[in-house]
Parts: sequence; structure tokens; C-alpha cells
Amino acid sequence: MKTYIKKDVVEKVVEITSEKPEIVSRIVNDVFNTMREIMTGDDLELRVEIRDFGVFEVKKTKPKLKARNPKTNEIIAVPARRKTHFKPGKLLKDFLKIPLDKL
Repeated sequence: MKTYIKKDVVEKVVEITSEKPEIVSRIVNDVFNTMREIMTGDDLELRVEIRDFGVFEVKKTKPKLKARNPKTNEIIAVPARRKTHFKPGKLLKDFLKIPLDKL
């Protein structure tokens, strides 16, 4: 599996826009930092919707009164917390549905 990092995203945007890499890098960093700030804010549940790409959601989980530590078999209580979820948009979802032999 190939892993892409933020630097790869910057390089792709530089290719598309022909902007200076320093400018693109600063903008990409600002976008990710802003999304992180929004998602780690005080809201317990929220959505960040990016049209034609997808939706990032922060959702609450329920507390679990009886969870088991598989290593020690100890029964523990797990408190409620928040988790992230990504739902792809229509364009991305439709592309991912194409059979691999058609690519």
C-alpha cells in the first residue's frame, strides 16, 4: 500500500497551480491546522463538509460499563469520548465503486 504524506499533496498542488512550493506548503498547512482546530474545539458533535469531496464528522461515543482488557481479562469501564468519521462525497464514492479491472 502506498502512503501519501502532506509533502506529496503540496507537490501535486504545485504541479496543478504552478505556484511556488513555499506558498502552497503554507496554505496546505493552514488548511489542515484550521480543520484540526475546528474538530478539536468545544463542540461535542460537528460536521466539516467539503463539497465534491466528503464530510468529516466528530461524533460522541457512549460509555461502556463492561469492557474487557484482552491482555489481563480485567473488566473496566470505558468513559464516553469523541471519535472522527469520514464519509466520502458522491464524486469520490462513485469513483471508488468502479471495478478494479476497469481502471
